[in-house]
Amino acid sequence: MKKALAAAWVATLCISSTVLADPLVIKFSHVVSPDTPKGKGADKFKELAEQYTDGKVVVEVYPNSQLYKDKEELEALQLGAVQMLAPSLAKFGPLGVRAFEVFDLPFIFEDKDDLNRVTQGQVGQDLLAMLEPKGIKGLAYWDNGFKIMSANSPLHSPDDFLGLKMRIQSSKVLEAQMQALEAIPQVMAFSESYQALQTGVVDGTENTPSNLYTQKMHEVQKHATLSNHGYIGYAVIVNKKFWDALDPSLREPLERAMADATLYANDISQRENDEALDAIRAAGQTTLYELSPDERREWVAALRPVHEQMASRIGPEVIESIYQTLQH
Repeated sequence: MKKALAAAWVATLCISSTVLADPLVIKFSHVVSPDTPKGKGADKFKELAEQYTDGKVVVEVYPNSQLYKDKEELEALQLGAVQMLAPSLAKFGPLGVRAFEVFDLPFIFEDKDDLNRVTQGQVGQDLLAMLEPKGIKGLAYWDNGFKIMSANSPLHSPDDFLGLKMRIQSSKVLEAQMQALEAIPQVMAFSESYQALQTGVVDGTENTPSNLYTQKMHEVQKHATLSNHGYIGYAVIVNKKFWDALDPSLREPLERAMADATLYANDISQRENDEALDAIRAAGQTTLYELSPDERREWVAALRPVHEQMASRIGPEVIESIYQTLQH
């Protein structure tokens, strides 16, 4: 009897310890507002990850650079201070994986169909695999959208950029793009951009409509051109050592949560950008301009040399693989 009671007591302890075991915490840091496509995607992943693991995983989301700014977050991930990020694809160049800068090339994608053929195909998977030697595991691509140009003066032709100080995120390709337009590129953290535009430290910037609107940059920019010249996307990444050490019983539902959150984030990105453009129009502080076909051809001609100029940096084979995929 005593043995039976003892066995029952041990079993109860085991059950209790399982029930009371602390959940696995995943810190997910990002630099944009919660109401952007990336912010909503991160929150959706949190919701699904906790649901699919029955609470065995808790995802803590830190938006708006609460933990780390642009330049700090990748190092924090490699050191294990955070487990998950969704940096823009341009951020991998300074890390030494310059092939991702192919996404920064102006006018390399005609539209979202072109983009999806790359990110959802072999080229996209090959690029993510390049991160693994850096201790990073790539899980998914999340769209933000195509960029527009903004400034306090009209931007109808490449000549209109002459001498303008244009804020960009850190990317040699984006530097070359602005220099091709004879503008002065200014590398600056996303979180500092509004104040820099407000105070005239920079004259203009490029970003997606949703980023422009949620950061209130339209309040300090009188003109914007719907150029769709470039793309901003993100790679959702995790610390590889952390991910590889996960029990398969947790990794599988987390992978499913990421797949579902990715569908959600990418489905809403276009809608969010369309709604942001409508809101910018309604605010009445920024004049929006749409390029004519002839003007667009002029922009393409001015910026196409950036592809050749950056080939040795990005890797000509990477650019060619996209050309082949899209039959350029």
